[in-house]
Amino acid sequence: MTKLSVSTAAGVFDAIAAGPSGGRPVLLLHGFPQTGLAWHQQIAALAARGYRVVAPDQRGYSPGVRPDRPEDYRVGTLVDDVVAITEELGWASFDLVGHDWGGAVAWWTADAHPGRVRTLSVVSTPHPGALADALRTDQDQRARSHYMIDWRETPSTEDHMLADDARQLRTIYAGKVPQDSVDAYVRHLSQPGALTAALNWYRAGRPDGTIGLIDVPTMYVWSTKDTAFGPAASRATGQWVSGPYRFETLHDVSRWIPEEAPGTLNGLLLEHLRAHGE
Repeated sequence: MTKLSVSTAAGVFDAIAAGPSGGRPVLLLHGFPQTGLAWHQQIAALAARGYRVVAPDQRGYSPGVRPDRPEDYRVGTLVDDVVAITEELGWASFDLVGHDWGGAVAWWTADAHPGRVRTLSVVSTPHPGALADALRTDQDQRARSHYMIDWRETPSTEDHMLADDARQLRTIYAGKVPQDSVDAYVRHLSQPGALTAALNWYRAGRPDGTIGLIDVPTMYVWSTKDTAFGPAASRATGQWVSGPYRFETLHDVSRWIPEEAPGTLNGLLLEHLRAHGE
């Protein structure tokens, strides 16, 4: 694996890259509160099979793209970042994988740019339309999502998370993420302004416009021990995909699937990519 700097009009994104330069391109989008490091086991597995894999630190996580205003983290802007990164990499089309917030960005990117996204793989995060429906109709999902309101509306959230050697931030990983990775995330998010930038994803407000049916070949992987996303939205996600669709449920696994169940996820990703080749 090598470190990569991707220069765009918005600034410079840090990234991890691996695999042959001419390999089939795959972009991996991390979630909160992590970095591209979250995908290190997927990067290794995909690169070993000849894929060209890039996992950027997204907006706010890369010091070179860390604006102060919450409105600079709206979904449309995050999708524009994906397009800008892949254009700078010279990728006319690519396979897109996302987890947590990266999964949300992946759904919106596939909706806005279906001609560029060859396949979509989303881990944990249901389709935004399915999630919105569940938030209106399912008390369980409303309870699971209440933390987002707290983080949006409490200005001192980052202070509480970083106090006492980031004790509260560390608890978010629920003991399911390797300790060396947790330490790396905490160091990264303890940089001045970094955790505020990451929380601005929650504080940016509702997306502009609406999202429709996803037409590209899609795989959605959900786990039964996910505390943020319940069964209502997850099981309804298939109703929002008009293209080929695969839904996989991992039992007794938390939301930290890429790091808790890497072998299972790697196998699913490779199967999905092979099933929908060039």
